[in-house]
Amino acid sequence: MAGNSGPDLGSLLGGLLGGGQGGSSGGGGNILAQLLQSFLGGSGSGGGGNNPLSGLLEGLNKAGLSEQADSWVGTGDNKPVTGEQVQQALPSDTLHEVAEKNGITEEQAANEIAAQLPQAVDKLTPQGQVPSSLDELMKQQNL
Repeated sequence: MAGNSGPDLGSLLGGLLGGGQGGSSGGGGNILAQLLQSFLGGSGSGGGGNNPLSGLLEGLNKAGLSEQADSWVGTGDNKPVTGEQVQQALPSDTLHEVAEKNGITEEQAANEIAAQLPQAVDKLTPQGQVPSSLDELMKQQNL
């Protein structure tokens, strides 16, 4: 049952970030959806089981970005992260796959992720708590 049977991450993130959910011009929501998709089922660094967001945050924490990640989940101001930090924190095969699917370089993908990730995580954790599963995440967003 792994695979792509879950809710549409692109629609979720596109809606949260105020962007469209369509085609290759989906922008940050599309890139972030593909990034989170890579963490579904534990295939990303650290894995997140049925919660790609917790898998991603675990990887960021292990890479020394816990202060930034905690600020996005918490209810205060979101601390920025750079594209270079994203490149160092993500598994290289994950970043390569996301970049390739979007027809951009890994550096461009990392910069786009860095620009969108703080806002997306903040909106996905409105009570300052990471949802326990993707289903819970979707319910919180009324999808």
